Amino acid sequence: MEETAKEKTGQEETAKENTETLKDTRKHFSRLGAMFVVGTIAITVFQSVVLYLVRVLKPQWLLNGDIVLTVSILPMYLLGMPVLILLVKRIPAQNVEKKKMKWWQFPVAAVMCFGLAYLANLAGQILTMWIGMLKGSAVQNTILDVATSVSVPLAILYMVICAPVMEEYVFRKLIVDRTVRYGQGVSVVLSGLMFALFHGNLNQFVYAFVLGSFFAFLYVKTGKLRITIALHAIFNFVGSVLSIKLVEMVDLDEYQSILSQGTDPAALAAYMEENALGWALMALFGLFVICMILASIILMIVCIVMKKFTFERGQVVIPRGRRFSTVILNVGMLVYCVIWIAAIVIQLFA
Repeated sequence: MEETAKEKTGQEETAKENTETLKDTRKHFSRLGAMFVVGTIAITVFQSVVLYLVRVLKPQWLLNGDIVLTVSILPMYLLGMPVLILLVKRIPAQNVEKKKMKWWQFPVAAVMCFGLAYLANLAGQILTMWIGMLKGSAVQNTILDVATSVSVPLAILYMVICAPVMEEYVFRKLIVDRTVRYGQGVSVVLSGLMFALFHGNLNQFVYAFVLGSFFAFLYVKTGKLRITIALHAIFNFVGSVLSIKLVEMVDLDEYQSILSQGTDPAALAAYMEENALGWALMALFGLFVICMILASIILMIVCIVMKKFTFERGQVVIPRGRRFSTVILNVGMLVYCVIWIAAIVIQLFA
């Protein structure tokens, strides 16, 4: 009887300790979410103030795509993001162990990066198209509009250099370092989710979640942020600079104009001859996309069979069935999610 009473007391103490641990864990994630909420507000305020000043003092500047992007990007990277970083760095972190990456693993990761992103982008495009059909008008893709109106040097500066460095530091290092003690899987999914939501539009959400999670997986396995920064930069160059310039080379507006005027073989032949190089390059790019998708599917299957996509348990284990409620269903994270989901919904019906 005495031993049974001791065992019962021990079980009660263990249960109490587990409950306290879950409470502390929920508070930790809530604090992380709250810091990102404050950082989001800071970014929005700085961007709004700068945009207002430009509208009042130099409204003609807003007719220039380079200036519009600059007015949006610089306040975020020079003012808002530093505030967010300072806030998040106040939360205790655990450095991810650094491990060597073999020379051939980087190109393999690059192929998977492109293939997964293209597949996810296709899914996102289908989803936005479906929503557009339901609401009776196409979903506006403001990101594409901005990207096509920016000069190449500025696109390279902001999208290929600044964005990968800042976003990988904020959404990979800051988040993963502060959540990896609860398990690599938790870190990877949360990093991808917060990164995707931060984009604030459905056009980018799906592939941003897939890419963000993949980059977080690489970071937890290598501990080297330069690897994800490099992959992010390569992807942004191909997606935000190269592919857009290829589209411009074929002059789709003229092509659609010719088709809308009815069948005119002479006009169509003249157009094709004038834009032959652009269409040839577009065909090569299309072949590249197909190859990346097929190769990534094969590599994914191989990695799954060889059990490469495994996640180490953390120092603090969140019980199954309690992970979502602990990581997401807390005040800080809920507010962060609600803010960005609202932004996505507004974008859909703008």
